[in-house]
Amino acid sequence: MSRFGYFLLSSFVLLFTASIATPAYAYLDPGTGSMILQGLIAGLAMISMTFKIWWYKLTSVFKKSNKIDQDVDNNNRESAGDS
Repeated sequence: MSRFGYFLLSSFVLLFTASIATPAYAYLDPGTGSMILQGLIAGLAMISMTFKIWWYKLTSVFKKSNKIDQDVDNNNRESAGDS
């Protein structure tokens, strides 16, 4: 079976299963709602911090570091003074 055929079959099975689902008659108390909200907030914080860290790592590759340049300049001045 090709990949497309497998995808089509699995999509059909998933949609068929979802269409015959029965109601759960479950009770969600306020504590459950606050736990869901807390999980969503934590997920958003995790995603934002991940992108922030990746962004700083990406931009640090293209930025010129002043500290390294100052150290190189100081070493060049010291070696020029020794001659």
